[in-house]
Amino acid sequence: MTDLLHTIPDFPTKLYTHLLPSLEKHLITTTDLLTLDALEIAKRAQLPLLDVRRLANHVIAILRGQLGLKNDNALNFENLGEKQADYGALKKSGREVTSQWSTISILDPTLDEALGGGVPTGYITEITGESGAGKTQLLLTLLLSAQLLPPHGLARPTLYISTEHPLPTTRLSQLLTTHPLLSTASTTNRANAPSLNRILTLNTPDLESQEHILTYQLPVALSRHNIGLIIIDSITANYRAERGSDKTAAALATRSAQLVKLGALLRSLAREHDCAIVVANQVADRFAPVSTTSRTSAASSGPSTIFSSSPISKGTQGNKEPTPSVLSLDHQQQFFTGWGSHPSSSSSSLSSSTLQTTNLKTPSLGLVWANQIACRIALIKERDYGTAGTGEEEVNVSGTGGGEWSSRRWRRWMRPVFAPWVEGKGGVEFEIWGGGVRAVGKVEGGGEGEDVG
Repeated sequence: MTDLLHTIPDFPTKLYTHLLPSLEKHLITTTDLLTLDALEIAKRAQLPLLDVRRLANHVIAILRGQLGLKNDNALNFENLGEKQADYGALKKSGREVTSQWSTISILDPTLDEALGGGVPTGYITEITGESGAGKTQLLLTLLLSAQLLPPHGLARPTLYISTEHPLPTTRLSQLLTTHPLLSTASTTNRANAPSLNRILTLNTPDLESQEHILTYQLPVALSRHNIGLIIIDSITANYRAERGSDKTAAALATRSAQLVKLGALLRSLAREHDCAIVVANQVADRFAPVSTTSRTSAASSGPSTIFSSSPISKGTQGNKEPTPSVLSLDHQQQFFTGWGSHPSSSSSSLSSSTLQTTNLKTPSLGLVWANQIACRIALIKERDYGTAGTGEEEVNVSGTGGGEWSSRRWRRWMRPVFAPWVEGKGGVEFEIWGGGVRAVGKVEGGGEGEDVG
């Protein structure tokens, strides 16, 4: 049972040295011990029935204690393992959980309101979007705001784990000097002021080093430096590089098992150390289904319609798109991917129905990874074909590509896709500026966004 210590690291194995070798020899796992009948396991491993039952009850008692579940009929074991002696009562009540709710601000009141107060500790939050949508800008803002005193931050150091590129220190310095909250904190409270010195960095160039760092080095760093925020940028890069070309069933099953293990590890670290874990995820293009009627009408309309590439011309063709069934994946993907319904107001230059079926994206790593995270935030970027944007001057952010961040060329929305603490108010239009990110538009389904300019 080599997986027993992975499930319960402090399990007192010395009490069962006469059982564990035989269980390991017959390939009996901790899951088998919890789900199969004790008599079946005893016959299979040729062990005394009472000893097997005692081991199973001991494992169940420790797991219930870790969950904070109360069991008045639990056996009194000689050793429940380290930190398990107080087992028996609920760890925290609902009132205690809500009173200890800690979040990290994005340094914009409208964006924080859309996320239910900010990025919370104790959970895994994913930020997904295409290149240039603003993922890195949001992550860098969180790296500094987490160092602020409450209510904006946690007054704790932060950790940046990179899988693609080094930490952009030039942009961080620009944030420190440009944003009013960050620059003011640096002058009024220098002892706890945000700085680059309080940001730890790690690099994981491949899956092997990523697994080693997250499993062994990360828990040590959390305990030693009291880290309040962990950022992984990005969670997808190493999986795409090493597993992207292998699409066999065995390879996909292996990757799914790795993602489940990674999610369990990150969740346990977030809960144990009361820190926020934010990961960046990439996206892939998703093509809307084309019905037979659409193909026929497109073919009969001539080459000019077939080869037309302008989204505006697509919206004026007048062909009604087929409505998918509510039980189909094409319909339900909008609820967990973030793409499928347009986040802007009805005043957009393109029709809403056109934008619902064009420029569709799907976050990488599939449903397996989506089930490991507590919150997904989609950053949606679309070119503005109508007016000249929101009227701001073009913003060239140093160290991030310059003209890519032209506010006149692009419109961006931040949209909480799912999270148990968000009321579902919809997306918020935002822009990139020298001090990070800020809201500029309306909240989807709500009122005007707060002017922070």
